[in-house]
Amino acid sequence: MKKPHVIIFSGYGLNTEDETKAAFESVGATADIVHINDLIADPTKLDAAQIAVFPGGFSYGDDTGSGKAYANRLKQHLGPALEKFLARDTLMIGICNGFQILTSAGLVPGVLLTNDSARYTCRWVDLEVSSKSPWLKGITRMSVPIAHGEGKYYAPADTLTQLKKDDAVALTYVAGETAKFFDLPGNPNGSLENIAGVTAYGGRVLGLMPHPERAVRFTQLPHWTYLKEQYLRGGMEVPTEGAGLQLFRNAVEYFA
Repeated sequence: MKKPHVIIFSGYGLNTEDETKAAFESVGATADIVHINDLIADPTKLDAAQIAVFPGGFSYGDDTGSGKAYANRLKQHLGPALEKFLARDTLMIGICNGFQILTSAGLVPGVLLTNDSARYTCRWVDLEVSSKSPWLKGITRMSVPIAHGEGKYYAPADTLTQLKKDDAVALTYVAGETAKFFDLPGNPNGSLENIAGVTAYGGRVLGLMPHPERAVRFTQLPHWTYLKEQYLRGGMEVPTEGAGLQLFRNAVEYFA
């Protein structure tokens, strides 16, 4: 199998490129971190990629709103190149700030608003999967961390109706094991109908607020030592992978 190639956008405050690159490479992809300026100078770099990633961070300091300035650069300078990329059988993902970029660029529907708490929130959440997106194949639930101040998903009623019709509501916050273990509410930001992620382009484009690249190892779970004792005392093998890694593996296996 030829390894799929990943381009991870960087520049101006995006800051989870290295974790994302490591996650993809650990499941068999090749990956390059490429500054947006270099892609604007040579958009044909996207022609060699099967997967495009907008990682998390605080692009342009979120000074004009989360993801908006970076999205404007994309639309103004790389709009046709991204359309060409998505016209092929490719995959794209936007994680946290990357999700905000995707919504602001119009690549996925909806908008991300300030958390109901009006605070930056950093914690683990539980997610339920309700999508046939290739990114989420075989995943029904997973626990991953969030880290955002503007993660409240909102969409007008007609857009929400269309999302449901298209099976494009990919992820929802639930009060699962991790949230209950720490006595936290399932929905951390007030998102409409608990939405944590949505898809577009028939599921090939995924935008989500949680960070799967920060949940690729079992030892990243906040209560892994407690879980480890449960596994050992039950005579079971202690896992090594975190739930988030399967998302990256799915993307690689899509091109098998």
